[in-house]
Amino acid sequence: MYQPPQFRIDSRAECHRAIEVAPFATLVTRDASGELSADHLPLLLTLAGDEWPADTLCGHIARANPLVKRLASFQEGIEALAIFHGPQVYITPSWYPAKREHGKVVPTWNYQVVHAHGRLRLIDDPHWLREMVTALTERFEGERQRPWRIDDAPDDYIAAMCRAIVGIEISVERLTGKRKASQHKPLEERRAIQRGLRDEYGVNERDAASLGGISSSSFASD
Repeated sequence: MYQPPQFRIDSRAECHRAIEVAPFATLVTRDASGELSADHLPLLLTLAGDEWPADTLCGHIARANPLVKRLASFQEGIEALAIFHGPQVYITPSWYPAKREHGKVVPTWNYQVVHAHGRLRLIDDPHWLREMVTALTERFEGERQRPWRIDDAPDDYIAAMCRAIVGIEISVERLTGKRKASQHKPLEERRAIQRGLRDEYGVNERDAASLGGISSSSFASD
């Protein structure tokens, strides 16, 4: 990823927050012939600790996915890249003060993204899969007033569904984050972008400040 210094997210913790807020990833792998393949799925992040020497990303894919057959041939896994896309927005040059002054302005796109590089392996274990789908459910149902739970469905039905999927785990070797939010532009221009995002696009005040380069924090919300 092209990384101008002013856009680089240097903090690993900030990359972690960005992944937590936007966990739906594009998973890029390469087959034996060199052809690239992309899959799209939510991944849960576990931080490195006593039991985990590296950050890990876990999820599952369909057993029918060709990636399963490819991974089965590599006991030590394969190289993979997971891309986590945060908020993004088109920035019109009509908001820039310079448009009225001399007209030498062009559009741009502001965004946040995190790349996680690592080794990807299969986990074909019924107990692990049950725990994974439970963790995914709790993560994404947790904010609902009456969350659905795995135990709400018949046990044999969940077991059958788990037989149709295979777990995947990425041991993260490198994290790179980028936050392009016009933060290198003059303050007057950034304030104009913030107003445009808020007034024309209806973006809330906090996100407008982040996407407009006013706030130094990432787009990751509390």
